[in-house]
Amino acid sequence: MSRFQRDELLELENAGWQALCDSTGGTFYGDLMTEDALFILVNGTAMTREQIAGSLNGSPGWDSYEITDARMIEVSEDVAALVYRATATRADLPEPFTAVMTSLYRRIEGRLRLALYQQTTITH
Repeated sequence: MSRFQRDELLELENAGWQALCDSTGGTFYGDLMTEDALFILVNGTAMTREQIAGSLNGSPGWDSYEITDARMIEVSEDVAALVYRATATRADLPEPFTAVMTSLYRRIEGRLRLALYQQTTITH
């Protein structure tokens, strides 16, 4: 039996996207990420937990987002990945941002923590 449920990972992803819409992503991800976690953005930039926590609060928020095609891959009894397609819009962008996202979670002392997040662009 799986120790992870796709819905619990999707709930965290939706909460993260909502924080990005509300311009509070720094606080959200600063709490969710492991100490050594990385965000790898579509432009190839790899950002640490500290960099993410310090840069996302107050950033322009997304107007809307949609998560589709979510799949969970259980790696071990304490690690699982969620892979999905996300499309997000913002008034200052000429077209929606669409990418495949991979979020790798570790269960540490019963709590899900984000260890690695990577974006692979579809639109650029």
